[in-house]
Amino acid sequence: MPELLADHTTLRVGGPATRWVEATTTEELVAAVSDADAAGEPVLVLSGGSNVLVADAGFDGTVVHVATRGIVADGGNFCEYDADAVGDGGTPVSCGGILVEVAAGEPWDDFVAWAVRNELVGVEAMSGIPGAVGSTPIQNVGAYGQDVAQTIWSVRTWDRRLGEFKTFPNLDCRFAYRHSRFKAEPGRYVVVSVTFQFLQGDLSERIRYAELARRLGVEQGQRAPMTQVRETVLDLRRGKGMVLDPDDHDTWSAGSFFTNPLLDADAAAALPAEAPRFVQPDGTVKSSAAWLIDHAGFGKGYGTPPATLSTKHTLALTNRGGATAADLVALAREVRDGVRDRFGVTLVPEPVFVGVELD
Repeated sequence: MPELLADHTTLRVGGPATRWVEATTTEELVAAVSDADAAGEPVLVLSGGSNVLVADAGFDGTVVHVATRGIVADGGNFCEYDADAVGDGGTPVSCGGILVEVAAGEPWDDFVAWAVRNELVGVEAMSGIPGAVGSTPIQNVGAYGQDVAQTIWSVRTWDRRLGEFKTFPNLDCRFAYRHSRFKAEPGRYVVVSVTFQFLQGDLSERIRYAELARRLGVEQGQRAPMTQVRETVLDLRRGKGMVLDPDDHDTWSAGSFFTNPLLDADAAAALPAEAPRFVQPDGTVKSSAAWLIDHAGFGKGYGTPPATLSTKHTLALTNRGGATAADLVALAREVRDGVRDRFGVTLVPEPVFVGVELD
């Protein structure tokens, strides 16, 4: 029986793969991709399946499932903290950092839990995000004031065009909001591992996100115990249907379906006065896709089953059971067009579309 991609995506949609290859080592991963490339076969590299919408017809080619595992620390250079010498107890007085290389197929939240247990600071606010480590640099995944670009040291890839390994240091990854060089050149690079650089301590990075700060009972810019930050973030995400649960259809989603729009000054000024605005370092203004969707008339639970917005968060499109890719695309198109008609802003989808189009 062919492998159904619906069984490997968090949206639980997607038809069969013509050929399925399970890659449990870097060597198997590179060989599977290279063999398909040499044969002229289409290739879909799939890891956690949390940020992809696959056509009902499936994928006519080879699907390479990234199932590699492994977390390797460099074994030294931990930081020392002097809580008595600094006001917030979170400033290192001696630190070289520690490098941790993580296989691309390692589940992201398992890695975050490992980092928190080992008092490695910088990913705790990204707890509960589904998917695998190798996907995170592609989208520059982030949540609650953190993104992976803040801790990534380098990304090791297989360059399909040149047929060789290539490692990119952080600056060469060209990270931006939900973007990177890997996203800019889709399909060229297969991420095989990601190396992170951490400071060590039991306090989190400074809390930048207002909602998280309120729940923690701290001021923005302060730190909090990392274990507390992780549990609070998980609780917040569960309340929004953003932690996978097979019994909760609000989690049968691809997470946030649209990215927050980055607007020029004129477009931002044209929004209603109460619309969220966050000025960015490059002068653009970020607004809230969730706010725009809600105020364009698409509230929680909008739509007709089996495809509706989440009942907990307007930014997630969900499969209520038995939805097709076509159902979800139709709902996404309706929401996108409705926001554009109401506010003049065209929302950009975040998931990767495989065999389907929004237009």
